[in-house]
Amino acid sequence: MCRALAYLGQPVPVEYLLYGSDSSLVNQVFHPRLLSMLNLAGFGMVAWDRESLEPDVPWQYHSTKLPVFDQNLRSVSRKIRCNSLLAHIRGVPLNSSAAISEQNLHPFVFPDVSLTMAHNGDLYDFSVMRYALIPHIRDEFLQCLSGNTDSEWLYALLMSRFDDPAALHGTADIAAAVQHMLNILREVRIGHGIEISSSVNLFISNPNCIVAVRFTFDYGCYPLPEQGEVHQGCMDYLSLWFTRGSDYACHGGEWKMVGGRDAADAVIVASEPLSLDTSTWVEVPEYHLLAVEKHGNKIDTKLIALE
Repeated sequence: MCRALAYLGQPVPVEYLLYGSDSSLVNQVFHPRLLSMLNLAGFGMVAWDRESLEPDVPWQYHSTKLPVFDQNLRSVSRKIRCNSLLAHIRGVPLNSSAAISEQNLHPFVFPDVSLTMAHNGDLYDFSVMRYALIPHIRDEFLQCLSGNTDSEWLYALLMSRFDDPAALHGTADIAAAVQHMLNILREVRIGHGIEISSSVNLFISNPNCIVAVRFTFDYGCYPLPEQGEVHQGCMDYLSLWFTRGSDYACHGGEWKMVGGRDAADAVIVASEPLSLDTSTWVEVPEYHLLAVEKHGNKIDTKLIALE
C-alpha cells in the first residue's frame, strides 16, 4: 500500500503536513496504522503557492530516498508554505521485481497539463492490460510515459479523457473523466478475463480542487489464486479519509484541524488519518469520489457515488 496526502486551503507550512503529527505522512513510512505494508520506494510531492511566480504551476520534488532520512526534504518543508499540495510515498512488493526509480515516483505531472495524480493500489495483471489501453490514450501522453508502473498509465488514460488537459478543470469535469476511465478499465479487465480485485484509489489535484477516489474493482467477488504472489493492494480495501476546518496545526498538544466546520477554508485528504485521534476525521465510503473545490474564501466538499 502506498500512502498519499492532499491539501487545499489557507497557506500552511509543508512541514506541518509531512512531519507534524504522530501519524504524519512521513511517519507512516515505518509506522503504518491501517495496513502493514512498509513504504520503501521513494517520495514525491507537488505544491502550489499563490504568492510564488506562476502560481498555477506547481513546484515538484521527487526522490528515491526514504523521506525519513531525506534532509533536503526536511529543510525545504520548513521553509515553504503551500495553498495546495499532493504528496505520495510509494509502496512496492518486497521482491526483486520492483523497479525503484524517479520515473516511477508519484505524483505524475505531464508537461502542459494542469492536473497531477497519485495512485494508491495495484492493477492486477497490468502487464496483460497495458497494450489494450493504448487505443484509449492520446499519442502525446503515450510519448510522456517514462516509467513502468500501472499508475503512470492510469494518469495518461485519465488525462486523455479531457479535450483541453491544460485547462484548470473543476471537480465536475474531473469526476466525469474518472468515471469514464473506470468504465474503460472495467471493459479491459472483462475482455482479458481478469478476476482478481484491484484497487484504484486516486488523488487528483490542481491549484483549486482535489478529487479523491476510493474504488476497488470486484472487491470480494473472486477467491485469491492458489499460487503466485498478489499485491496487498489487491487483497485489502484501501482506506481514504478527510478532515475540514480552518487551521491545521498543533492545538493543545494535539495535531488536528480546528474551526470553520460550517464554512471550511481548508481540507486535508489522506489515505489514513494523520493523528492518533481520529475524531476530527471522516472516512470516505467505499465506491465513492470526494470532490473538494475552492469557491472564493470557502471550500466545498461533496461525496459522489461511483458506478
